[in-house]
Formats: sequence, C-alpha cells, structure tokens
Amino acid sequence: MKAPARLGLYGLGLVAVFAVSGFTANAIVPEKTVQAWTQETDENAHHEEGDAMSGDAHAGHDADTASLGLGIEQDGFELTELTAPTETGTDGELSLTIAGPDGEPVTDFELEHEKELHLIAVRADGQHFDHVHPEMNENGTWSIPWQWEEAGSYRIFADFVPAETGEGITLSTTVQVPGDYDAVAAEPVTETTVDGFDVAVNGDLVAGEGSELTMTVTRDGQPVTALEPYLGAFGHLVALRDGDLAYLHVHPHGAAPATGETSGPEIAFEATAPTEGRYLLFLDFQVDGQVHTAPLVIDTTTVDGSADGEHTEGTDHDHS
Repeated sequence: MKAPARLGLYGLGLVAVFAVSGFTANAIVPEKTVQAWTQETDENAHHEEGDAMSGDAHAGHDADTASLGLGIEQDGFELTELTAPTETGTDGELSLTIAGPDGEPVTDFELEHEKELHLIAVRADGQHFDHVHPEMNENGTWSIPWQWEEAGSYRIFADFVPAETGEGITLSTTVQVPGDYDAVAAEPVTETTVDGFDVAVNGDLVAGEGSELTMTVTRDGQPVTALEPYLGAFGHLVALRDGDLAYLHVHPHGAAPATGETSGPEIAFEATAPTEGRYLLFLDFQVDGQVHTAPLVIDTTTVDGSADGEHTEGTDHDHS
C-alpha cells in the first residue's frame, strides 16, 4: 500500500446568498446586492421560510470578500458574460468569460491542478455541488453542457491563474433559478457513503489556524488502497461554510503523484477555517477511473478539541 497522500485544502469557502423567489431566471446579481443580502441575513433571514442556511450569519468577517472568492472582480480581472439555462430540467450550456485589466477576454492561463479553469457551482444551502472543467474557445469564452436539477440561488466560482500574473484568482457571481424548493439544513456528518464507498473525516478544525483533517476511504469494511491521481492529487477537498459560502484555494502539500501511483485509504489535508462555524466538506477522489464526491459536515472546535461554544469543564471531547 502506498503511503497516504498528504494534501492541502483544495478549497475552503463562504458565500452569502439565500433562495429568493421572483427573480428573473438566470439573473446575475450585482455584488452590492449580495452584500445587502448579507446584512439582511445578519438580522433575520436565517429564520424565515425559504432560508437556505441555518446557524449564525457570521457577521464581521476578518477576511475581505475578494480573498474568499466572493467578488466578481479582483486585481483588474472580472467574471463576465455568464449565461446558463433559464429553468430546471432543461439541457443547455453554462458559459462565461474572464475579462482582463484591459477589458478584453483573457485567453492565456496557467495550468493549476492540471486544468486552466476550475468551476464550482453550489446552491445556497450547500446542495447540488458540482466541480467541473469547462473548455475555452479561441475567443476566450468558457463553456460546458449544463442542466439545473432544482430551483434556488446558486453561487458560481471560477478559479484560475492568469499567465499575465501567475497568481491564483477566484471570482464568483450568483445565478437565480426560479421555482419552489425546500432548503436543507446542515447537520454534522463525519461519515457518509457514496457509490458504495464509505468516507469518514477525522481531526479537529480549529478556526484561525492550520488544522489537519484526514479522510479515510473504505469499501465493504476494507481499506481502499487504490486511490488514483485526479487532477494531480489523490483527492481534492472543498469546504463551504454553512451560513455563507466562501471559497479559499490552498495548494496541496507534497509532491504530485507519479503516473500509475496509487494511495489510500487515508488522504490528509491541511485546512484553515477563517472563522468559527459549521463547514460543508466535499471530497473528490478517483478509483478505477471514476470520480466520486463525498459530502461531509463538521463544526470548528477550540484548541482543546471541544466544539466552539460548548462548555467542556470536566469532559473530554474526542473526534474519532
């Protein structure tokens, strides 16, 4: 069995949006509007019908929206011309353009995790998560076949490295897909099953500092030791904070796997939660050429391993 791959957190994030009925289908919402929604959420929206999140609104973040992937523009680069299907259950195309500081479409990107652009789409309650890779045409338009399964307010992230700067950038915007839906409240889930694989997370996520999270993959009670390289790593982790989804990209630790190399059953990540809260984790891993995504949910803890906000005098708290 190969030694477990030690990786850094691929994505850690935060988006402040909730389901809003009555918007025009496929409307791209200005960031000022999103910020206004955030303020409203701080006051009362988390307790109203149609709210896609549960828990605190996390006001007063100590990181700006650009660093968390919440901005439509950063360092002169802007996410523009995003279009998508206008209703659920309809086959179509999601497309977008990255404009550079000169206002022209950017066509020169560096490879990051074996792709020039990573696209993350997720509904405001953390459901319907997708991590995909559009293709770019000669005019700088990225596109991919697309269909919305359910209505709701979605955040679309574009994660890329422009060759002009060599620095990673994450831009995002929101898309409204009209229709009724029931928001799903997140509860802690440290073990889950996907496509016959059992995935568990161990480790304490301490807000504001690096924390080791170890994912263990088993099947039928046996360790899976045939994890294959996927996008230059044995696994990728995206975390979205419940209450507002922010995206923070961190490079994996360790050397990239060699061709044909396998690993497992453990995958280690170094994660840094920007603030206290509940985090929705999405682990991508590949076995036999098939990529699987395992959703998990954990809360941040204090340095002694107890859940934030809990009284722990005289008790031990073990995440095993």
